[in-house]
Amino acid sequence: MPIKWVLHWQPNAGTTVNTQILTEVSQCVESINGVKEGRWKATLSFYKPMLRVEQANALEFPRDFLGISLQEQPNKYYFVIRGQRLILEAESSIQTIMEKLQSYKTRVALNFEGFQYQLGDFQLRVGKVVPIHSESLRGIVMEMEYLPISSWEKSHQIMGEFFDIWQEALAKRSLPGHFVHIEPNFSEFGLSDEYTSQHTAVQYASIMAQMIATAQSAQAVRN
Repeated sequence: MPIKWVLHWQPNAGTTVNTQILTEVSQCVESINGVKEGRWKATLSFYKPMLRVEQANALEFPRDFLGISLQEQPNKYYFVIRGQRLILEAESSIQTIMEKLQSYKTRVALNFEGFQYQLGDFQLRVGKVVPIHSESLRGIVMEMEYLPISSWEKSHQIMGEFFDIWQEALAKRSLPGHFVHIEPNFSEFGLSDEYTSQHTAVQYASIMAQMIATAQSAQAVRN
């Protein structure tokens, strides 16, 4: 499947994300001839173990445990346990099974939603990060997909060059922040060079960890 980078918006120190930035980013995609093609959405849930008295040893249960559903694979659900570097692909029905078993419960669930744009051989998806049942903006994400290549290594140069062009176009708008690309070590998760939706899920887990760290450091500064 096509290679994809998942990027997140890093606000400048002392600033926060807002809907105006999201609007400007979307307008910037259109200014470089991106053609709007429709909506896209991904959902990410943080799970916590439901411990019974006889399971008092909480260390046996992973704490940093994410579940991710992707629009490109509607019948699949992805689990990422970053601490143990594990990625698991399951049928989407696993969510119902987990609810019935009551072994884990959802602590926080976030939607990533916005619009998809076509730009030659590239597809860009720009969206907001909001809690389910809320419009409170928590972040901005962008998927950058290159359709002709499925090798992570071989795509590096062209993805890097396109990212530079994108950053240059965005810089003209003097926004208080920039997009960041964090490259996980996929081999630690047992993933090969050939790109899959599991690579996408690992990238989402990585940017969530980064966004949480940024929010916590901003909170510490304010306090």
